[in-house]
Amino acid sequence: MIQCLAVAFGGLFLATPAFAQTAPTLNSGDTAWLLTSAALVLLMTIPGLGLFYGGMVRKKNVLATLAQSFGAAALVSVLWMIVGYSLAFKTNSNPALNQFIGDFSYLFLQPMKVDSLTGTIPESVFMLFQMTFAIITPALIAGAFADRMKFSAFLWFTGLWLIFVYCPIAHMVWGGGILFTMGALDYAGGSVVHLNAGTAALVTCLVLGKRIGYGRENMSPHNLVLSVIGASLLWVGWFGFNAGSALSSGFNAGMAAVATQIATAAAALAWMLAEWAIAKKPSVLGMISGAVSGLVAITPASGFVDPVGALIIGVTAGVVCYVASVWMKKALGYDDSLDAWGVHGVGGALGALLTGAFANSAVNPAGKGWINDGNFGQMLIQLADVGITFVYCAVVTFIILKAVDMIIGLRVSPEVEVEGLDINLHGETVHH
Repeated sequence: MIQCLAVAFGGLFLATPAFAQTAPTLNSGDTAWLLTSAALVLLMTIPGLGLFYGGMVRKKNVLATLAQSFGAAALVSVLWMIVGYSLAFKTNSNPALNQFIGDFSYLFLQPMKVDSLTGTIPESVFMLFQMTFAIITPALIAGAFADRMKFSAFLWFTGLWLIFVYCPIAHMVWGGGILFTMGALDYAGGSVVHLNAGTAALVTCLVLGKRIGYGRENMSPHNLVLSVIGASLLWVGWFGFNAGSALSSGFNAGMAAVATQIATAAAALAWMLAEWAIAKKPSVLGMISGAVSGLVAITPASGFVDPVGALIIGVTAGVVCYVASVWMKKALGYDDSLDAWGVHGVGGALGALLTGAFANSAVNPAGKGWINDGNFGQMLIQLADVGITFVYCAVVTFIILKAVDMIIGLRVSPEVEVEGLDINLHGETVHH
């Protein structure tokens, strides 16, 4: 996304005074598309992710799970306005610090004017669009610790994680930091959103430990209809996520949308066929999980690959994420409740690496990949992107979890966990 923005700004930096009139002006078509995209990305969290996760937990925890998505939307919106946008997207006057984090110059968005522009769109719209990305990322993590985290702990964790993990990674990749200057390709959030959230999910489920009765009791989804509706909303909303990241309504947005649809469909089929071959039945849960794995994997590549690249990424993601979510989890014995690591962590890392392989300069001059352009060096840059994101996120997430646990405790009591989070944490139950 930011690579595209850099290309858009490139002419500005090279312009002479004689061409000053070529400075970007407001484009109402681009603005309309970004406003639409922001709404679509918000739709991915509420109600999309809430329903997707809510249907997969047991009935006694469905409201608590929905509350996490809704709570994240509210809390992150306010924190993004106060400090998050500034830390992620503003240039730090200290060049060494700017490699890792922005500054506090946009606290409470005070310097942002009515007529401030980011490329051809109002900066207010760009800020709002990025806010919706910041909302869904910590909400995704909740899939790993479903059924067992205190709501108060979730809110503290979400706020701290946004500031100390999401904002630095977003700045490093999109805001002019170290991974941006290295040339890492992440069109719409493969490492910033999905690998970041997936890594935090893995660390969180390991720190919290397994659910009571895990592996012995029936923990099957209470309402897969909700999950199918949620997954469908994620699929539709993802066009705002990926095609919106063009920051315009032109050719690049069109190809990103095409790549998104192809990869998602291919991944749903690949997961379904893999499960059909191994488990002998194509589950509905498998189909929708496959679709989400395709959406995740195509995210960093969507604006850089052609339809064939998108097809390969989708098929690969469906099979690899199936193995990670079902077989790797079983073999290693960790309790990633709703497969946040298996889909978002593994899928995000896979997508980031395959972006380096299939990026095509004929689709987007900002991305030269290995297969089409002979640029093997991009694979090494993508590997560094994955490695730095994983290590930084894992370490800081662990520190945040330990701090929250020490102060207020992370996990509900065994009695609350057995009876259910809905009635104990929120004083409500689902009747149907």
